[in-house]
Amino acid sequence: MIDVRPRFTQADADALNARFEGVGAPEMLRTLFAEDALGTIAVVSSFGTESAVLLHLVAQADPSIPVIFVDTLKMFPETLDYRKTLIERFGIENASVVEPDAAVLAEKDENGLRWSFDPDGCCAIRKVEPLARAKAGLDAWISGRKAFQSVTRQNLPRFEVEDGRMKLNPLGDWTKDDLEAYFAEHDLPRHPLEAEGFLSVGCAPCTSKVLPGEDPRSGRWRGWDKTECGIHTPVDPDDPANQPVF
Repeated sequence: MIDVRPRFTQADADALNARFEGVGAPEMLRTLFAEDALGTIAVVSSFGTESAVLLHLVAQADPSIPVIFVDTLKMFPETLDYRKTLIERFGIENASVVEPDAAVLAEKDENGLRWSFDPDGCCAIRKVEPLARAKAGLDAWISGRKAFQSVTRQNLPRFEVEDGRMKLNPLGDWTKDDLEAYFAEHDLPRHPLEAEGFLSVGCAPCTSKVLPGEDPRSGRWRGWDKTECGIHTPVDPDDPANQPVF
């Protein structure tokens, strides 16, 4: 079958970045959804400690926009409960869950402990591959990344192109203070684990509390030379160096 999805280019991203420079995220999202210029689009959310802001913004603009959650089957129970809370509170109409392939898990992570010796490989089969399946029918997707979260996310544009899809980072230039103000203004629910010191929440085995003065994402994969799960890391899939070691 011929792939007829729009193939966005860097020039398209540059044009959108210029067009919406200085425009607030709420207005930008309302305009984009009303124009329907980006084709089939969805939000990808981890339902982590800051996720409520983006989900609320999107739901206020158009509650029918799909929201995709990757359940790695290693999530905190609190995250799963928080997801249900936000979906109900914000009136999200199209929420879906994608999980790792059972056959792949049986072959590559039979005892469920791959995270303990190969976190990259674990992320590849539990998060990256399932999300790739979920994004297969999308022309564009919305991410909750913010530049302040870590040094790997500095200089984050609002619009970028990834594998021919437009990728939106509506909160890319928001600060922690901006997020806190939005939480307060709209009385948004907080993730239950945040009060315990978990400032960035991922899979339970690979998430720890953040100490005072640490990078907000320092609690992710602590002790490993790893700062991203892989879904936000541009790679050349044909390069053997970028293939997970199974």
